[in-house]
Order: sequence, then C-alpha cells, then structure tokens
Amino acid sequence: MYDVVGVRFKKAGKIYYFDPGDLQIQKDDFVIVETVRGVEYGKVVIAPKKVGEHDVVLPLKKVLRIADQKDRMIVEENRQAAKEAYQVCLEKVTTHQLDMKLVDVEYTFDRNKVIFYFTADGRVDFRELVKDLAAIFRTRIELRQIGVRDEAKMLGGIGPCGRMLCCSTFLGDFDPVSIKMAKDQNLSLNPTKISGLCGRLMCCLKYENDEYEAAKKELPDVGEWVKTPEGSGRVVGLNILERILQVNLKEQERVLEFTLDEINENAVSVQSTD
Repeated sequence: MYDVVGVRFKKAGKIYYFDPGDLQIQKDDFVIVETVRGVEYGKVVIAPKKVGEHDVVLPLKKVLRIADQKDRMIVEENRQAAKEAYQVCLEKVTTHQLDMKLVDVEYTFDRNKVIFYFTADGRVDFRELVKDLAAIFRTRIELRQIGVRDEAKMLGGIGPCGRMLCCSTFLGDFDPVSIKMAKDQNLSLNPTKISGLCGRLMCCLKYENDEYEAAKKELPDVGEWVKTPEGSGRVVGLNILERILQVNLKEQERVLEFTLDEINENAVSVQSTD
C-alpha cells in the first residue's frame, strides 16, 4: 500500500497521485510538485489515503512543499504572462498565415516551458512559428494540437441544458459516447439536439446509460407478445425508466399500460395454473 494525495492542476483536470512524505497535507491545500512537465502548482482534492500498487504509476513522485503566498503570486504572474504570450502568438500565426486556431497559452510554474494549445483541421507546419516564439520568450516552446472537446473544456460555456459545460466544471476525463446511447434513451437523433457546443455527442448521454441498459435487460422488446391481467397482447411501446409497457391487446383491440411487475406477476400466475 502507498500513502498518496490526489492533486489536480486545473479546475476540471485529471487527478494525479503524489507521495505526501512527512508533510501534513489536508484537502484543499495548494502544493508544489514535480511532474513530467516540470515543477507545477496544484490543489489537493483527495486527502491523504492509502491505495494499492495497481492504482498508482510508479515511481511515485513526492510533494515538494505546501504552497505559500509567494507561490500564489508566481502563479498569478504566470497567468498574466500567458495572456501576453497569447496575443504575441496570435500575431505570429497571422504573420505566417497558418491555418490554426490558438485556444490557450499556459506557463509551467517554474517558467521552464510555455505551452500553446491550438486546433486545426489537419497537420500544421509551425517550425518557423516555434523559432519566432523561442526568440521572443527565450524558453522551451511547446505547441500542442488538441481536439474540439478539449477546446470546449478549456474555454467553457453554457450547454443546451442552460448550465455550465460538464467538461469545464467537473469532468476529469472524457468517456466514450455513442449514437446507440441516444437510441436506447429514445432521444431525437437530430444532431443539433444531441450535440454539445463542441459539435460532438453530449457527454451527459453517458450518465444514465447504465440504467437504461439494465432496464432493457428486464423489459421485453417492442413487438414481443406478453400476457397481461387483461389478456395477451403485443408490446408497442416502453417507458424504460419507469418500467412501464404499452401493450396492444389482441382481443380488445386497444392499447393499455402495464407495469413490469404486473406483467411478471401475471406470467407467474399463468405458469402456476398451467
């Protein structure tokens, strides 16, 4: 077992485990840690706990120290410098006539690297751009191409539901979302109805998907014949979440609603009679 704390570097970013060492770290503390990108400033979102070897990536890096006021000032200075770097990069992109959209700029805590995030439809030859930026900022330059979902996560916004985007507020990772999830939930397959600001299928289609899949295993399929308290009939509709079936009764030529329990109870009573 390993002693760890969970640290997040962005509001809705991934959580990474670090070794707290002998430091008295609590949840919501800000800490300075060493990462593959260099020294970084992050927030403790998971209090010290023990985890198994399969839950961590070894070797586990240690927390260097708990952040102080001076560190917070450095972070704010880096944010201001990143805004200035954004404007400079925009001008250089225009100068080189590159077909790319600059999304965000970020300095590492120790200013050892400045990262430019951008989107583009294809590959972009930005070698000359990197040379210009390196000459201006005199530090390591990284241009990182991201997807449209990552762009929405960085920029934020308001979704079709009227709330702030899930990806920019609490989603650490993007789960796979498929059109089958929309079909299982009887949603309109109109792309404008089930797509988010990024143009991809909405992440929230995943939230209730497990419940729908579990319910579908319990319910008969549309078109299947069932025995009801009113007689036999064909299933013509389903309310999956409430476990209600719409049944077209064969003899009465009308559609009635029955709960799954009523169908199951009737099936049991028919079997016991037989």
